[in-house]
Amino acid sequence: MRVEPDVVTGPLGRLVAYAQNGLEVLRFGGLDTGEQPSPYEVVERGPMFRLRRYYPDTAGGAETNGRPPLLLVHPMMLAADVWDVAPSSSAVTALHEAGIDPWVVDFGAPDKESGGLDRTLTDHVIAVSETIDLVRKHTGKDVHLAGYSQGGMFCYQAAAYRKARDVASVITFGAPADILAGAPLGLSEEVLTKGAEFLADHVFSRLALPSWAARLGFKLLDPVKSARSQVDFLRQLHNRDALIGRERQRRFLEGEGWVAWSGPAIVELLRQFVVHNRMMTGGFAIGDRLVTLADITCPILAFVGEVDDIGQPAAVRGIGKAAPKADVFEFAMRAGHFGLVVGSAATKTTWPAVVDWIRWREGEGPRPGGVAPLSTEPATTTRASDMTSRITYGFNQLADVGLGATKTIAARATEAVRTSREITAEAAQALPRLFRLGQIQGHTRVSFGKLLAEQAKRSPDGECFLFDDRVHTNAAVADRIDNVVRGLIHVGIRQGDHVGVLMDTRPSALVAIAALSRLGAVAVLLPPAADLSTPVRLGEVSEIIVDPQHVDTAVATGCEVLVLGGGGGERVISATTANGGANIVDMERIDPDAVTLPGWYRPNPGLAKDLAFIVFSRSCGHTEAKLITNHRWALSAFGTASAAALTSRDTVYCITPLHHPSGLLTSVGGAVAGGSRIALSRGYDPERFDAEVHRYGVTVVSYTWTLLRELVARPEPAGGEPHRPIRLFLGSGMPRGLWRRVLARFPGAKVLEFYASTEGDAVLANLSGAKPGAKGRPLPGSAEVRLAKYDPVARRLVEDERGYAVPCGPGEVGLLLANPRVDIDPTARRLRGVFAPGDTWLATDDLFVADSDGDYWLVDNVHTVIRAPRGPVYGQPIADALDDLPSVDLAIAYGVPEGEHEIAVAAVTPWQGAEITGEDVTKALAELPVDQRPDLVHVVDDMPLTTWYRPSAAALREHGVPTGRAWYYDATEVAYLPLTEVTRARLVARS
Repeated sequence: MRVEPDVVTGPLGRLVAYAQNGLEVLRFGGLDTGEQPSPYEVVERGPMFRLRRYYPDTAGGAETNGRPPLLLVHPMMLAADVWDVAPSSSAVTALHEAGIDPWVVDFGAPDKESGGLDRTLTDHVIAVSETIDLVRKHTGKDVHLAGYSQGGMFCYQAAAYRKARDVASVITFGAPADILAGAPLGLSEEVLTKGAEFLADHVFSRLALPSWAARLGFKLLDPVKSARSQVDFLRQLHNRDALIGRERQRRFLEGEGWVAWSGPAIVELLRQFVVHNRMMTGGFAIGDRLVTLADITCPILAFVGEVDDIGQPAAVRGIGKAAPKADVFEFAMRAGHFGLVVGSAATKTTWPAVVDWIRWREGEGPRPGGVAPLSTEPATTTRASDMTSRITYGFNQLADVGLGATKTIAARATEAVRTSREITAEAAQALPRLFRLGQIQGHTRVSFGKLLAEQAKRSPDGECFLFDDRVHTNAAVADRIDNVVRGLIHVGIRQGDHVGVLMDTRPSALVAIAALSRLGAVAVLLPPAADLSTPVRLGEVSEIIVDPQHVDTAVATGCEVLVLGGGGGERVISATTANGGANIVDMERIDPDAVTLPGWYRPNPGLAKDLAFIVFSRSCGHTEAKLITNHRWALSAFGTASAAALTSRDTVYCITPLHHPSGLLTSVGGAVAGGSRIALSRGYDPERFDAEVHRYGVTVVSYTWTLLRELVARPEPAGGEPHRPIRLFLGSGMPRGLWRRVLARFPGAKVLEFYASTEGDAVLANLSGAKPGAKGRPLPGSAEVRLAKYDPVARRLVEDERGYAVPCGPGEVGLLLANPRVDIDPTARRLRGVFAPGDTWLATDDLFVADSDGDYWLVDNVHTVIRAPRGPVYGQPIADALDDLPSVDLAIAYGVPEGEHEIAVAAVTPWQGAEITGEDVTKALAELPVDQRPDLVHVVDDMPLTTWYRPSAAALREHGVPTGRAWYYDATEVAYLPLTEVTRARLVARS
């Protein structure tokens, strides 16, 4: 029997080929394909980059003159050669052959570049921006900007940084914008953010990521596919012809394509864009500049990999919300992360689509097939089509099938436990604050200045203030505060002095207040009134810190005027200064380094019991000074931070006037205690609101009373409301009708309403938001509160037969009393022996009613109760009832003196010209007891407001019993009927 030769030589030949090829792989890292990279020239160099122009031989000829330039940006962990892995899958070659002028920014290998391992993410974004300028210089054309994965994120960030200047369009491949919407491997948001925060703070703040670790991490994202690729390679190692076509791609992924990743860049990426997700919220920092993707105005094309587990579709599609001013399109294709730019799918689909897109944007062709407006459909929990796509994608995606099923189960389980998890997380954040608050005694050192100092020590590079598109770090703010302290010492300010502050809401104002706190002086927050004589006298002020805008007002008081902010150098800061004779000191001209600190100076000496601030309020036409201790401020600060669950992920938009208690105690205080960023504006402007929300990445907005009214009154923009990152509105005094309009205008956001007595420890918060208008319940750590029956006519507590105050039951109106911490607040007026021998309570002057759930509702102040012939009438329930009418904008109730009593009057303004009828008024007030209904209701065109947007009845009261469009209550008809001169005269006579 004859044996065929190939039976012997076939296996032997394969073995020899296997050995030869294996030896070549071991010695040289792979098989020699004989392929050459595409030709390029490095036309520009910078510390961060080398700018490559591919196919330079045709760059200056007529062939290239009409070629639109495309700048390609690679991610940090991959080499720039990702755009030219092999001739068969080269992006630059495919683009060049299709008539595009390809450019590539090459960041190099950080571990081989001078200072490369110290590079930040900001360095990369600025480098991309610089290369856009260079390509524009060389070509004279606007640049199409394209990036893969994190390179696509760089493209978004650079385009926003430049406000799309010289950018024709942005094209991205698997680039996530909303990282938390589609975390890799299906990780939950909580796990992802906590893990990223840990890595940023404790790992990459100390070391870089070497290239081998980057390669390993990429493989671990899909271990089954990686293992299968290795097995396939080894099984085919004898067949050189079968391997050679994909060898360059294999070598790229197995080692040649990976570079080190600098630690600072990773930290910045994790903190800004994972933990804080500021690609979506806005307000991310590039250097000291604030940037938001809302500033991108050029067209965007996002390639979406349907089976991409790194740049997941939901994360990639987030760009639609993040860049509301841009026309955003998508191109969905069945590809994984790497397959979007390298391989057969990219060659057949990606690059032809990119070419057609560029031609369309250049006006040289129609919109390409497959390019569609970005999908805004939310991802569902169970994605059957996505699962099918994964299965058909290949055996290497079996792991993803299991992962997808796991994610479905996990998502359902997450929904079931979401509430408890959020409560647990919030409790974990709140407990340290409440614990610290509980430890405060009268001798404890705590103050505004001390908290800022602690923040600067804990996180010097953290962001403290945001103002005018600039970031002020904790360290920079601390230095500025210390310099102002030296200036104050130079002009003679000492610990315990009362110093007025008359400034707009801006960083210099907060710095001035913090400097006074650090010095141990008392900041007297003066309202912006033409006549400050009364506040200056009540606050015992002899010096006033002002910004240049308020110099003349301050000079008129006769106090020494200390001008802060607005720059230094020689300047004329007011007409008064120019005329001479005024005692004005320009603080900006004091050299802090030349000031010798006195021996008595100790930074942040303030104790909890020490007076820290004085604010002012108007009551019954009189100005009253409200004294706030350091403990009172700390109570509001830590209480707000806990109730609002404020963290470093939040940016608090402080548009509340600083002279109003809620400005300094709630919004600023809560932000400082919560470690949140404080965004300041040059005055509240509803027309500027959306732009600043996106620019600063605002998540929490402060308010007071009717401040948000003009905001919700604006017409809705064409195309619907833009995406906003706001999760919470935080403040006090919001009318019930406005509350509902705010929630309707800002879906997904909540309102957190506070009540805080200026003196003492009473703090209430409506945490659930389920009852618009309610003040809520006492915050943990605040004072115990009780309601005691009160006679508003005699203005005294109602006593029982033993002389003790009578506690109120549910539904009974009473005076709110707080059980204060005696050793902490020496400024408060105390009542002793109220409910039991020796007990101590503080009267707040506010009347409340508690419902059956234990929630407190404000009904009036003891000084503004209407004293009608039938007995006391409370104003707030009347205003609340009328506020519930959709046709009513604002409402207020007040008393008009007539004889020995008052007529109960309510004033309303119509909502955007709506018609208010007597039937509407009758229906709205029908729920009130008859004796609590107003005698008259009238319509006014404009509601008078105080400087902190609170409806004011003073001017209305001066006009007496109203005439014009009004209704009076007819007890016989049990209805409100049109007011006539006859009925008006009867009403006055009856009073």
